[in-house]
Amino acid sequence: MKSRWSDAQFQAVLQEAERNGQNLDLATRVYTTRLLGSDPELVLHGGGNTSVKTTMHSMDGTAIDAICVKGSGWDMGTIQAPGLPALELAPLRDLAKLDAMTDIEMVREQRRLLLDPSSPNPSVEAILHALIPAKHVDHTHANVIVGITNQPGGEALTRELFPDSIIVPYVMPGFDLAKACAHHISKNPDATSMVLIKHGIFTWSDDAKEAYEDMIALVDRAEQRLAQGKAKPFTSVSLPKTLAQPHEIAPILRGALAQDSGLEGAPKRLVLVHRSNEKILHFCNSDTLSSLTNRGNATPEHVIHIKRTGVALPAPESGKVEAFAHDVKQAVAAFSADYAAYFERNNARAGGGLTMLDAAPRAFYVPGVGIFAAGKSLKVANVAADVVEATIDVITKAEGVDAFEALPEEDLFDLEYWSLEQIKLAKVAEQPLSRQVALVTGAASGLGLEIAKALKAQGADVAMMDIAADKLAKAASDVGGFAVPCDVTNEGAVAKAVSDVVNRFGGIDILMSNAGAAFQGAMVALETDNFRKAFDLNFWSHHYMARAVVHVMEAQGTGGALVFNISKQSVNPGPDFGPYGTSKAALMALMKQYAVEHGASGITSNGVNADRIRTGLLTDDFVAARSEARGVTPEDYMRGNLLKREVMASDVADAFVHLAKARTTTGAVVTVDGGNVAAMMR
Repeated sequence: MKSRWSDAQFQAVLQEAERNGQNLDLATRVYTTRLLGSDPELVLHGGGNTSVKTTMHSMDGTAIDAICVKGSGWDMGTIQAPGLPALELAPLRDLAKLDAMTDIEMVREQRRLLLDPSSPNPSVEAILHALIPAKHVDHTHANVIVGITNQPGGEALTRELFPDSIIVPYVMPGFDLAKACAHHISKNPDATSMVLIKHGIFTWSDDAKEAYEDMIALVDRAEQRLAQGKAKPFTSVSLPKTLAQPHEIAPILRGALAQDSGLEGAPKRLVLVHRSNEKILHFCNSDTLSSLTNRGNATPEHVIHIKRTGVALPAPESGKVEAFAHDVKQAVAAFSADYAAYFERNNARAGGGLTMLDAAPRAFYVPGVGIFAAGKSLKVANVAADVVEATIDVITKAEGVDAFEALPEEDLFDLEYWSLEQIKLAKVAEQPLSRQVALVTGAASGLGLEIAKALKAQGADVAMMDIAADKLAKAASDVGGFAVPCDVTNEGAVAKAVSDVVNRFGGIDILMSNAGAAFQGAMVALETDNFRKAFDLNFWSHHYMARAVVHVMEAQGTGGALVFNISKQSVNPGPDFGPYGTSKAALMALMKQYAVEHGASGITSNGVNADRIRTGLLTDDFVAARSEARGVTPEDYMRGNLLKREVMASDVADAFVHLAKARTTTGAVVTVDGGNVAAMMR
């Protein structure tokens, strides 16, 4: 590992901080923290922490000896000054004089010492940082460090490799760890580094660059030692000649992960991401895969993201996904039973009173295919996948030297059910569409874009599809969705696009089939090609999309929702709108047919009948022309309904979302037009 310190960048940071009147020590700390946090082999997703001891000033100008320490949950790779809350240094150190302190008491006392009460909670290792006698303190969970320590002879190997470092046997993070480290530091006052067995590494110095580069040097030493082992320590199993593709098996895995919420038709799902590369496949193809995935976590906090163990599956043979689905179902059931037993025995050890977290696995290892990681959203699933990749890296390195040995399950359980983590989890409020994946067509603008925004606001992960690739890319960036350019009238393109969505999220729960265009023309004068184009977009594309998505939903086995943009023309046709009205009428029949054929699988199929909304179809020029033809103003034209109110795209989007959430409604059409007697459903 090489240092990425740049004197030029560092000086630029200091100059900007000086211009803005900021604390230079804090600016320095932000710079070095980002250097560490931007390397995933050092720090992952909120792990690790840093601190700096400095002088702050109260409102009246009084100087205060303080320590700025990373706030709990802040990502070191993107941290800003507010992510390093300041505490009074002396009284923080004094807390270590206490004989004992609960985690809750520690958090309360640390918050009491914050200079700014609105700051985030300081790291649980704030007291430890305060006790280390140096200005700058760095702490990472470097893969190679735990690759060294997580072996049967890990402590001896660590002492051999780092003779000048303090070596501390594992103690759970928090007050007890601070006390243990303080004891070792007092016996080694000249030390500038400390390795925590099966946890991570600390370096410190009064000079920020020196503390950072000491960290890099020690990590590099560990890298070189591990490089002496076997780069590929596993013997591979024989694989089928042809393997099922990730998009074929992901819905099966995702369906097996879904849990009963207590409300019929509303399972608690998880989003699933797939990853594969040479290192991952070498691990997944190992003939000892089942043993490797049941060893435990690389570092204790990983248990929060991927639980204590993963699920090793057989290689899925192409054309035999039913057999694979059977194996998955059995494996998930076995995992859940094992997890429940793990909880019961450790809950009893801990005195009882804890509430079991969900028993669904978070990581699957599939020979020939790669890993699948699960989470409550795409973001959370990607965090889990990052942790799985780090775990594979650590286990592979450790096995190349000797063998990987994790902490005992008791220690991992104590971290998984740590009171501070339980408090964090209790504060997480899920939205109505959390854990669900929605696909919206015609999503680059107009109603489709409004639907995507509404779904995202309700907690769904959203895939956005449109033929206008550039426009779609911007819309998806604005919404936070996944852009999937696609000509929905092309049957093959639809199949590939749906596969792309499944590869991204693991499955699909909601289809908002919205794409369409208002083809016009008198029936007797209509050219056949234009008539066919109307049906290609307003009917056949919806069938292609629904068919592909229903295949995914059936594989998941957790139901789903289809919602079609039916339009007022399907029930109340107008002159010279034949191509549009007839194709939309056919679409309404299609919607009902899907309701009939897939209701038994828990898949609802409904439509929205909207009229006169300003979108890409109903432009200002179009409104002006239609209002002039009727002898009214554009405003009166748009309010030409019983309620005398203009229907907004957001109103229609709300109807789409309502139908996506409706558990007991299918084959129905919801009208959103302000009241049009001729278009009322009969």
